[in-house]
Amino acid sequence: MKRLLPYLIFVLVTGGLVAFVYKDRIFPKQEAAADGASQGAPGGRSQGGYRRGNQIVPVLAEKARTDNVPVYLSGVGTVQAFNTTTVRTQVSGRLTDVPYTEGQDVKAGDVLAVVDPSLYQAANDQAVAQKAKDEALLANARLDEKRYADLVKTNAATTQQADTAKWTVQQDEAQVKLDQALIDNAKANLEWATIRAPIAGRTGIRLVDKGNLVSATDATGIVVIAQLRPIAIVFTLPESTVAGVLDAQEKGPVPLQAVTGAGLLGEGKLLALDNQIDQTTGTVKIKGIFPNDKNRLWPGQFVNVKLKLKTLENAIVVPSVALQQGANGTYVYLVTPENTAKLTYVKVVQEGEKQSVIGEGVAAGDTIITSGFASLQDGSKIRIDTGAANVTPSANAAPGQEGGAKTDDQGQKEAKPEHKRHRKEASAEGDIPEGEQVRDWKKAKQSAGQAEAATTEGTRRP
Repeated sequence: MKRLLPYLIFVLVTGGLVAFVYKDRIFPKQEAAADGASQGAPGGRSQGGYRRGNQIVPVLAEKARTDNVPVYLSGVGTVQAFNTTTVRTQVSGRLTDVPYTEGQDVKAGDVLAVVDPSLYQAANDQAVAQKAKDEALLANARLDEKRYADLVKTNAATTQQADTAKWTVQQDEAQVKLDQALIDNAKANLEWATIRAPIAGRTGIRLVDKGNLVSATDATGIVVIAQLRPIAIVFTLPESTVAGVLDAQEKGPVPLQAVTGAGLLGEGKLLALDNQIDQTTGTVKIKGIFPNDKNRLWPGQFVNVKLKLKTLENAIVVPSVALQQGANGTYVYLVTPENTAKLTYVKVVQEGEKQSVIGEGVAAGDTIITSGFASLQDGSKIRIDTGAANVTPSANAAPGQEGGAKTDDQGQKEAKPEHKRHRKEASAEGDIPEGEQVRDWKKAKQSAGQAEAATTEGTRRP
């Protein structure tokens, strides 16, 4: 028992010194406890050795306003040429000329290629000569018919001879008509030897070069022409929007906008809805037409299409950055007359890139906080800044949390300066100064060393 007594004395002395040095943390002041109790929220409790109950959060804010806001339906679409034609030859032969340039804008009737016309020119000349021969025979047959008709009247010829002359004329007339058909066919083949653009548009990459043999049975063709002005876009919308689109179409042309990450590419109007809904996807195809004067829309391009369904008159509009997502839905922070933040759940009618339409929860003229959500919560004291230099962007904090998602390193970096500031405030309020705490700690350490030395000495004694 005597041997344990020095150790017991050492423990008691050390505990007393530690309790004296850290008495403020072991037995906090009633004022600090009252602050923590009055807050009752995560922001009111002590974290890292400092108090956040009276922290003033710098924020930016804007007033809710009324405006006429268009309602858009958005869908992903594909740009398609309004007309696409694969130009093929209608006759067989060797290409003697391909005068167009790849990527050239052509008009209907412009020459694209020429097939060797020698054989077709010869066939045309032959048909013309045959017709001339048959026309001469027809002229002679008509004279014979007239002669036999006169001879029958004088009984110089029989009626049979007159009838034979009559039928000969009709045969020759039919032969002349056949010759004319052969001429037309030969002339068409001769014209088809010169291949022309059937529509106006832009030519693609050349598929056949000069000198190659081509025929009407070739699958590839000679070139593809796509009509780019105007141009079409086919996109899809959910089946639930069909009734609204049809109602808007009955009121007049429905405006469309084609946009990408680069911005607005063109404006057009709705052309047609598909006559059935795709049951596998639950969507309906919609086709729009765009003038495309600057050729900013290109066939095969994927774009986002915005269909203007209607316009909301005198709608409540707030900045989209003010909207926050929580477990119970979308909410915003309103600025109260006491310069505090009030968490308010809202009903969003339409959310856009820069502004959103609110159906319930906000009135025109209400001040909405748009930045500084990292340290903001319901009931926080705020200071509205005119600039964004001291405001931390929102991290979409949920209600009841002390801001958005942060890393541990960020939280420690923010806690350290706050801890120093609160220690200085405690010194100003009459608490033990920081320098005095250090001196007391050194004295306690010295006393603990002396006690340990005394304990060691007592142990050595017999």
